Amino acid sequence: MTQQPIDVNQLTQAKANVTLTKELLAQAIEKSTSDQALAQEAIKQASSEIATAQTVISQVQSAILSQQAQSES
Repeated sequence: MTQQPIDVNQLTQAKANVTLTKELLAQAIEKSTSDQALAQEAIKQASSEIATAQTVISQVQSAILSQQAQSES
């Protein structure tokens, strides 16, 4: 059985989520003393982006593990 390639599009999406998370956390740090509400919103959005990235990475990892199991049987 031939192995299917890793879904690079999914990994690219996860990378974009992580990049956005980094920007949101930088914004939260910058605004932490001057605008608590904006800082908290940025942290909330960053948390959501992290969760999305984790989901995508888990999906890719599951696909890889499934392919490995199929190739071993």
